[in-house]
Amino acid sequence: MPRMRTASKAYRLILEQDPDSEITLHYIRHLIASGAVPVIHVGRKKLVDVDQLLAYLAAGNEAPTTTDPAVGYGKLRRIDL
Repeated sequence: MPRMRTASKAYRLILEQDPDSEITLHYIRHLIASGAVPVIHVGRKKLVDVDQLLAYLAAGNEAPTTTDPAVGYGKLRRIDL
């Protein structure tokens, strides 16, 4: 059975295993919001599988970019009316 926890409880589990960890609660919430780690919605809560979170962190993956650069950004563009 997977260990499904909220972000704050997953953070506490990480700190129990490694008290000197540099992982922050904000980073875990960023991973959840960006879709890097899957979550299950239970009411208003977002539950994350702690084992998948630890595997993601152990693999050293970087969070995917959430936005693509805009085409032609910073250049003057003609607007046809």
